[in-house]
Amino acid sequence: MITCVLVANRGEIARRIFRTCRELGITTVAVYADPDADALHVREADAAVRLPGAAPSETYLRGDLIVKAALAAGADAVHPGYGFLAENAGFARAVEDAGLLWVGPPPAAIGTLASKTRAKELMGAVPLAPETVTEADLPVLVKAAAGGGGRGMRIVRELAALPGELTAASAEARSAFGDGEVFVEPYVERGRHVEVQLLADRYGTVWTLGTRDCSVQRRHQKVIEECPAPGLPDAFTAGLAASSAALARRVGYTGAGTVEFLVTEGPEGPRAQFLEMNTRLQVEHPVTELVHGVDLVALQFAIAEGERLPPEPPAASGHAIEARLYAEDPARGGLPQAGPLHELRFPEFPEFPEERTAGGTVLRIDSGYGPGGFVPVPYDPLLAKVIVRAPTRAAAVRRLADALRRTVVHGPVTNRELLVRALTHPEFAEGPPDTGFLARRTPELTRPVPGEEAAAVAAALAAAARRRGGSVPRRIGGWRNLPSQPHSAAFTGGDGTTVHEVRYRYGSRDGDGFTVDELPGLPGPPGLTVVSVAADLVALEVDGVVRRYAVRVHDGAGRVHVDGPTGSFTLTERPRFPDPETRAAPGSLLAPMPGTVVRVGEGLAPGARVAAGQPLLWLEAMKMEHRIDAPAAGVLTALHATAGDRVDVGALLAVVDPGEPGG
Repeated sequence: MITCVLVANRGEIARRIFRTCRELGITTVAVYADPDADALHVREADAAVRLPGAAPSETYLRGDLIVKAALAAGADAVHPGYGFLAENAGFARAVEDAGLLWVGPPPAAIGTLASKTRAKELMGAVPLAPETVTEADLPVLVKAAAGGGGRGMRIVRELAALPGELTAASAEARSAFGDGEVFVEPYVERGRHVEVQLLADRYGTVWTLGTRDCSVQRRHQKVIEECPAPGLPDAFTAGLAASSAALARRVGYTGAGTVEFLVTEGPEGPRAQFLEMNTRLQVEHPVTELVHGVDLVALQFAIAEGERLPPEPPAASGHAIEARLYAEDPARGGLPQAGPLHELRFPEFPEFPEERTAGGTVLRIDSGYGPGGFVPVPYDPLLAKVIVRAPTRAAAVRRLADALRRTVVHGPVTNRELLVRALTHPEFAEGPPDTGFLARRTPELTRPVPGEEAAAVAAALAAAARRRGGSVPRRIGGWRNLPSQPHSAAFTGGDGTTVHEVRYRYGSRDGDGFTVDELPGLPGPPGLTVVSVAADLVALEVDGVVRRYAVRVHDGAGRVHVDGPTGSFTLTERPRFPDPETRAAPGSLLAPMPGTVVRVGEGLAPGARVAAGQPLLWLEAMKMEHRIDAPAAGVLTALHATAGDRVDVGALLAVVDPGEPGG
């Protein structure tokens, strides 16, 4: 019997495993890198051990330090979660060699299946070797042999780009998983990513728990997942389950695992191509738990302790869908964001008797963060998983979109609006979407949220109310007899460039309240009426419709968060008497995020000629590499970064002069 388990992970998955441990009466041990010293998973564990450093290679990828931590804390078992060392056979062996119980599949099975190349050979699907790629093979996908989560993956559409993408994918895979092996396979533009969840005990029983559809992805990382995969014939899904169970039996697999397929439509119906088997718990496991009524983590512990599974798994009931809320900017290519998380608040569903029954409507939140947390640079930017189960797919999708709409996030930019728009898009609703859905729909899914002008008015009036130390709750007219002197406030919009200038006056026809002068994008009086003003809530009537805006200011940097009926806005108040602006020289390349410089273009030095779009250097942040390209052809006049440098957002990296040398 397990009495104390160390979770060799962080954030959301560590907290989720701890939750089951508390229900089972198992004591918990956390490990943490320095940026996670005050993280929720550390505070919730019964004991915690520091892993000195910040980079994953120094901390969560150091199996030797984690084994020592488990022994020092008195743990008798190790659960790897997902990512980091979860699919590292050497780490699993080290855990067992130390006399600890490994809550996962046998190391031999991990070694066979964790490498995608070996797993494909086992299934008879040998990947395309890089040296055989020709123009006729394009497009192809460069893929890391170890790990997952979209790291170490590149789409190649031009043959000349293949060598560079192989190098970049290998470097990213080595940084994320400690293994730089990559391979190349054909890339399917419009397939579906379908997977089968399985559980196997030591006595030959193998469960397959339906299917999941994980086709909504960006940069090959899943964003929206659902169970069961919609629109697949029963006979086809039965075939996927049978082949998945056969693979597990072939390698002597035990514990939880997931077999992944690429599904395409052919003249005779859907066809499946084996992709890989993940020898661990998946990020998206909650949708399976909600549909089948199981706790996969509890079952992992039971199998590790030698218990038998019942002959048949629980039947499915209803439909579940999960959305991953990330700290990233979809309008800037999904650029990861870091920094303080001032507020993170999720709605609650009202409870009705019919929703408490099997297959009813349930809202579940799995998160590694809470208000007052900090999103660090070195790790995955996942803030939370928002999961809904309902009797039907349509009901689950609608409730999930509404839950996300009502979620309050103040801090880094997130993909919340993109998730809402994706879930409510006709192509998704009619479904099922394919893996190219987000890429095709990015322009419309990332268009600016309407209503920022009204949000700026609310921000200006709330600030005025704070200065006056009170509020104006009564309805205020749109004209006045004796006008006061106008006041003004200006805010920079969420795109960093748009400026909203609000002109308002104290007083109305009854000598109280506020009136607002004209604002670009909004009707002037009497089309715009101020209904009520308080320091944290403003009601405006525009063309006869009253809308309310919650206004919050969390820090002294001038950022104002406004949550309105059309969306959420983060505005930056512009100083009334700004200092002269310091402008970067033309051609300056600034760091778009905090991170580490991992590579600089070969042979680059000041004075070198560069072409437009030529890669100059690569930044790593939140487990992903981001390439910094020359904005135009010209001369590299300055290079301020070298490999290994850690830089802050806005740091000057390089300068490219578009003029001729000496000109």
